[in-house]
Amino acid sequence: MNATQPRTEDALENAIRSLDLTAKIRLLSGARMFSLHADAAIGLEEIVMSDGPTGVRGEEVVGGRESCLLPNATLLAQTWDPGILAEVGGILAEEAMDQKTHIVLGPTINLHRSPLGGRLFECFSEDPYLTGILAAAYVKSLQRRGIGASPKHFLANESETQRTTVDCIVDERALRELYLLPFEIVDRDARPWTVMASYNSVNGTTATEHDELINRILKGEWGFDGLVMSDWFATKQAAESANAGLDLVMPGPQTVWSDSLEKAVRAGAVSEEAIDDHVRRLLRLAARVGAFAGSRNWPTAVPRPDGDLRREQLRRIAAEGMTVLKNDGGILPLAPGAGTVAVIGRHATDTVAQGGGSARVRPPHVVSIADGITSALGRDSVTVVDGVETRTRLMATSPSLVRDPETGTAGMRVRAFDEHGHVIESRHFDVAELEVAEDGWLAAAARIELSADVALPAPARMRVGVIGPGDWSLSASGHQESFTVTPHQGPGGGLHRPKSHASVVALEPGTRITATTGPHFEMRIIGLVLTAAPRAAAAAIREAVEAAAHADTAIVVLGNTQEQETEGQDKKTLALPGEQDALVAAVAAVAPRTVVVVNAATPVLMPWLDDVDAVLFAGLPGQEAGEAVAAALTGDIEPAGRLVTTFPAHDGDGPAWSTTPTEGRLVYTEGTRIGYRGWHASGTEPMFWFGHGLGYTTWDYASAAVTGEDGPAVAEVTVALTNTGSRQGKETVQAYIIPEDPDEPARLIGWGQISLGPGENGNVRITCDPRTQRIWDPAGQAWQPLNGGTLAVARGLGDIRIKLQLDGVQEA
Repeated sequence: MNATQPRTEDALENAIRSLDLTAKIRLLSGARMFSLHADAAIGLEEIVMSDGPTGVRGEEVVGGRESCLLPNATLLAQTWDPGILAEVGGILAEEAMDQKTHIVLGPTINLHRSPLGGRLFECFSEDPYLTGILAAAYVKSLQRRGIGASPKHFLANESETQRTTVDCIVDERALRELYLLPFEIVDRDARPWTVMASYNSVNGTTATEHDELINRILKGEWGFDGLVMSDWFATKQAAESANAGLDLVMPGPQTVWSDSLEKAVRAGAVSEEAIDDHVRRLLRLAARVGAFAGSRNWPTAVPRPDGDLRREQLRRIAAEGMTVLKNDGGILPLAPGAGTVAVIGRHATDTVAQGGGSARVRPPHVVSIADGITSALGRDSVTVVDGVETRTRLMATSPSLVRDPETGTAGMRVRAFDEHGHVIESRHFDVAELEVAEDGWLAAAARIELSADVALPAPARMRVGVIGPGDWSLSASGHQESFTVTPHQGPGGGLHRPKSHASVVALEPGTRITATTGPHFEMRIIGLVLTAAPRAAAAAIREAVEAAAHADTAIVVLGNTQEQETEGQDKKTLALPGEQDALVAAVAAVAPRTVVVVNAATPVLMPWLDDVDAVLFAGLPGQEAGEAVAAALTGDIEPAGRLVTTFPAHDGDGPAWSTTPTEGRLVYTEGTRIGYRGWHASGTEPMFWFGHGLGYTTWDYASAAVTGEDGPAVAEVTVALTNTGSRQGKETVQAYIIPEDPDEPARLIGWGQISLGPGENGNVRITCDPRTQRIWDPAGQAWQPLNGGTLAVARGLGDIRIKLQLDGVQEA
């Protein structure tokens, strides 16, 4: 379905000719937050979109239907396996079809320029080639099933600070060789049906108005025949964006195009031919997703998000992407009957399965790491100990802790009052949070009340409060207070990362919590907070030390939260939040063996690394988190992942660090030397290299040879290797070119994978891509071949196994 048939193209042209200018322009703005206008006169049905890319959320940000929560993008990418990404695309397509959704807004294919980027958990990698190949597999799989993909954000949206206004200054070589390359690969290899333009400016021009990027490169040079949509509320000017190639403004219905584009056309500032091209691309998209000239048949039987098939898939995918960073003495995998285990840390029980922001979905469940390990090893062998506090911004309470006062069922009661205090409407919510939207059922409320009865087994001191901006009044068990919660700064601050307020209150089972707020801060998430009262870090560490000293193995689970891994805000440090480093150090000092599980999507500092025996980087593992971590720790599934981002040992290390603009400009001073490219050029060692990962066996690389050439480019490398360990294993063999010219950075040109049993040997054929072996010449506005240098066959640039000298200067 990547191209419409000639008869469909004729139908598109007939439809365009039948529309007047007003009707055409109406189609080019969204109808609602996540849908496009229908037009019965031309056979156009409503097109529905959903945020992605690790789950099909649906139109509601919270409180909607349950959906599969997949592992986050970096964890998926750590598999280095296009087949896994194709499987993910299939899951998402089926989820979309079950929700009658035509387009999934993903994948996110911006690069990991700085490890501080708050939204890196949604992106695949610091390498453009790895990103592009994996994203192409994802897109092809989605669209093969008739669901549109929308690679985003085009372009240079590598950080979140001032993201709607920042001007990213990127030299032409870096743009071409790094930031455009994933989009080029996806466009040429997968032919996506849409692309999303970003908020930021690129070299002085807003992305939605960037004629060079959209018209000249994307649509012209690459031949993109799909639709370019704006990020939500990103479009600033009508004529400029329409002329630059933007095809659709989101969301709607009221947009800068609906307000003034028709006037611009009639004034001659925009040609009607340009409008026709935008409509043509919109109708072509509609034909591809089954919403033009014939209704789509949606399937009636799709696997349930909590069914056995999905649980097996998501457990396996998450575990395979997990990465063994350290494994002294082969402590992992944990042997059966290896003795008692103390599972320690807040992330063991409050496991973070996903990041914050628009990618968030409502999963059917999240298996905690503590529950997963306990299930795998047995309750008699496992002790679970809470750790130190990790959150300052609290989340809405689990619905299992509260009951609707009217129905007695899990969840809360939400009532809307008019200005006279009369109830307009009353609804039950089976979650403890909801979205307040401008066009929703609460839009006319003068006052909103959230209420729930506490479902505790015994009296307890608890934090009681709310999430979400507003002027609030709270009452519980004689405690009463009024306060204001302000929105988080930046776009979607009340929606994607709502602030919280809570106080410690002594509660009895059945105590009623009531929180009321006015109509302020529209487009926000509000909800109830009910969680254990905080305790001093020293007390938590003492308890952990006691448990660790009496166990054969301590498993410390630590990580980031949605405060660090989130849309709309970058990190200030790679240090773990709270006193987690102190917790690990104290446990490692007394435990016979210490394993650390890192529940984070992106690099973290590890000052305790030399003191622990093993480290498993587990990412944000999705709904089957605990089951996947347990499978990886026990070796039921080999955690064969390889890092997709270079890990610095200290804040400030590496070729690109700051995400904070200066006077509105963020200058990419490192040029083409981001990530491992910059580390290798500097001659300094990171904590862990891009591509690093130990797995559970060892490998001997016997020989390597270039077995195929494409002109001046290496086309294929064959590597002979042997599994020299005692377990079945999967190896990811990486090929890099290290150019002779010291001004040219090393770059990944291909990789291959093989699974072998103990003692087995085999050959890996690595297909190398010529698009990684070229240099952009700004003066000549053309590609030139990368000549000569060394071919490194490696397990990351920190573990090069074989070097082959390539020929010198070659002709293009």
